[in-house]
Amino acid sequence: MNILATLQKNIMIPEKYKQMTREELENRVIEVKKQLGPRLFIPGHHYQKDEVVQFADATGDSLQLAQLSAENTKAEFIVFCGVHFMAETADILTSEQQKVILPDMRAGCSMADMADIQQTERAWETLQEIFGDTILPLTYVNSTAAIKSFVGSHGGATVTSSNAETMVKWAFEMKERILFLPDQHLGRNTAVELGVGLDEMAVWNPINNALEFEGDFSTIKVILWKGHCSVHENFTVQNVIDTRYKYPKMKIIVHPECRREVVELADMAGSTSYIIKAIENAKPGTAWAIGTEMNLVNRLIKNHPDKKIISLNPQMCPCLTMNRIDLPHLVWSLDTLKDTNNVIKVSSEIAENAKLALERMLKNS
Repeated sequence: MNILATLQKNIMIPEKYKQMTREELENRVIEVKKQLGPRLFIPGHHYQKDEVVQFADATGDSLQLAQLSAENTKAEFIVFCGVHFMAETADILTSEQQKVILPDMRAGCSMADMADIQQTERAWETLQEIFGDTILPLTYVNSTAAIKSFVGSHGGATVTSSNAETMVKWAFEMKERILFLPDQHLGRNTAVELGVGLDEMAVWNPINNALEFEGDFSTIKVILWKGHCSVHENFTVQNVIDTRYKYPKMKIIVHPECRREVVELADMAGSTSYIIKAIENAKPGTAWAIGTEMNLVNRLIKNHPDKKIISLNPQMCPCLTMNRIDLPHLVWSLDTLKDTNNVIKVSSEIAENAKLALERMLKNS
């Protein structure tokens, strides 16, 4: 069944946009924004390039931007500068009169792609055979609309990195166990903070369609989907050791999508907004090593010259899929707003249950 209808063919950007100068591209964005006024809304994720963020009407995390898009009822066109699952969430929450556009359809998310609906349905069938009706599914908002819909249809909810603890607590009030998709690290870090032992957590391997756990299955409280963020998984224990050696007084702050052993060794861990606020509120002269996406780290370095800020991993690159949204693609999408290029449209069936999962989160967090 085709659960997601996306009104586009993967059309490649015309060559003329690649040949335009930076100044020409910027002037074109300014021109279109002036022409359309409130009819156009450009949300930009924190991990986007500066060349794109400079034109964002709002910056933030994925759910926040989707909510702002829905609240902005005057906007006919939502040009979402982020990745595919973010634009899907915006389409789910916005009205039928609003069109959500992703400037480059290749801007996906490797984490979201690690859990597809066929794998999830297969896993659920097996887990029901093992554990019966004792599991509530939760999915990180960094997941496809189809996965959100699956979770919504089975009584579960979405979570963000900011409210994951609250939502996991809620889930345990509903059922004995939880299935946490698609990021094992956020699930593990959250559960540990709530007192769940590592020996009470299993990992579901979607490739082998098998539960990875040594011990009595009846002791399992959390089933972690074997997925991860390709950016945050690249922060290592050695990065922490090297930073402590070179900068003994430097504080280390990381995102909870990092591995458990990295989070344990860091001074602080929290969502993207948590990291931003921590740096904003830090005293001048303090030193910070940040374990998150490089575009954001570089922006924090630029915006806070009174503090010493470095990336926890000096070899870290920006998120490659996020970086597909660049100035040429932004201009191209603005020039073709009335076409069907790069329009994100989630089918009504999927949207209905996905919205249920989102609403349960908003109600209980």
